[in-house]
Amino acid sequence: MVDIPDEFLWMVIVGFIIAFVLSFAIGANDVANSFGTSVGAKVLTLRQACILGSIFEILGSILIGYRVSDTIRKGIIDVDLYNGTESTLMVGNVAALTGSCVWLFVATILKLPVSTTHSIVGATVGFALVAHGQKGIDWIKMAFIVGSWFISPLLSGTISVLVFLAIKFLVLNKEKPLEPGLRLLPMFYALTAAINLFSVFYKGSKLLHFDKIPLYGVFIITFGSALLVAIMVKVVVVPWYRTKIQKYMKECEEEENEKGKEVMETSLDNDDISKCQLIDDENKENIGKVELEVTPSGKKFPIGGVSTPESNTSCHSSQPLLCSSKSGKDEKNEEIGTAGNSNETICTVEVELDLEQARNALTDKPETIKLFSFLQVLTAVFGSFAHGGNDVSNSIGPLVALWIIATEGSAAQKAQTPIWILVYGGVGIMIGLWVWGRRVIKTLGEDLAKTTPSSGFCIEIGSALTVLLASNMKIPISTTHCKVGSVVAVGRVRSKQNVDWKLFRNIIMAWVVTVPVAGAISALTMYLLMFTL
Repeated sequence: MVDIPDEFLWMVIVGFIIAFVLSFAIGANDVANSFGTSVGAKVLTLRQACILGSIFEILGSILIGYRVSDTIRKGIIDVDLYNGTESTLMVGNVAALTGSCVWLFVATILKLPVSTTHSIVGATVGFALVAHGQKGIDWIKMAFIVGSWFISPLLSGTISVLVFLAIKFLVLNKEKPLEPGLRLLPMFYALTAAINLFSVFYKGSKLLHFDKIPLYGVFIITFGSALLVAIMVKVVVVPWYRTKIQKYMKECEEEENEKGKEVMETSLDNDDISKCQLIDDENKENIGKVELEVTPSGKKFPIGGVSTPESNTSCHSSQPLLCSSKSGKDEKNEEIGTAGNSNETICTVEVELDLEQARNALTDKPETIKLFSFLQVLTAVFGSFAHGGNDVSNSIGPLVALWIIATEGSAAQKAQTPIWILVYGGVGIMIGLWVWGRRVIKTLGEDLAKTTPSSGFCIEIGSALTVLLASNMKIPISTTHCKVGSVVAVGRVRSKQNVDWKLFRNIIMAWVVTVPVAGAISALTMYLLMFTL
């Protein structure tokens, strides 16, 4: 039976409540980073993403979450300053949880993908400034952490782009990408398994006795298991995948032929043979001449092209979508062109339509869609595991400090992070994902840049690898920064007009205000608690 002094009891109880609410908000806002691209690429449904996220967020929090929680609770501030005044440190941790929780909930309601790491670090600095001024903060560690916020999106984006370019050269650019992709499949699986296993067992959890495994043992477990995975994939998964994908391609071909026949018959019935021929060739090459409409501002927009039997639109597939048609969107564009509105309005419409046009052109071949779909699921699970290890510390770091100080009576916090508190934080994240997770998933998975299974795989592997490396180095980096960096970098490499730069600007602005806002709320809470108790 744990004995907690009465003077500390209320802080422990309040801390547990706020930490759970904060974990909920992290699940709603930050877990979208793990599965946003998978849902956006239509590889996973929202329900499937929630199920997988629930499992692997908790596993990550248990197996590697304690490392970063140590940094959050005693790496940013000098806890020795609070010896003899442990109650002040406990009040500070309550304030830090409050500041981070309030800001994260506001951001989630506004559908802003902000960094929970920024939030808790800013909140920790906020209460420390009130308690002991600048003397209470490890500014070197803080500078190191702040630097990682800028490095993480660049590093994550670079890794993702390099992986994508390699896959593009080795698989996507091939006329028949199925066999090259299948040859690389064992390597992809083995690499993913090796990184995960090494992260778990290298300087592993003391609670699970993984720390007693020597380095050579870690290498044997890691690479031995990866080799077994590669062999199993080569012997079992590759033949099964080949049969499944070939069957899928045959079904797609038959369906396409049936649609082609229906279009041909419809067109012939309408004595419109020229249109039918153009429709048949539309997806192969861009042909035909396009008439241009000149607006009062001097802008030129295509108004002629190809009409399909399925719609009344009159657009050419390779031109901007400001076309003469009966659709709602085109009617709106025509009005903009003829009403003599400002150049700014027309430019805005042009940007939006260029973005839509670029994204519509980004597609994977049927075989690569199937080939990379399961790989993207695997790497999304990988990312969820990494997120559980890195970001559960944002909610339970101050809570662990509260618990250990209350039970030990010392600000030094020598005890290890209790595993049940890690599970507690993981459960809060899981519930937040189920209840509110869809709010930010759409922003990262669909709105920021279009993702396909092949690009999604590269985004997931790059961002998750960056997060896992940082977790093992005990650096609390932002998973949000890593994922956004990868999405933008790969999206830009695929197409100049694929990225929604306006949305990216708004996300950057949300990142900038997170630290001062969370810090200010925490400082205000600390001030009120210190001078009212």
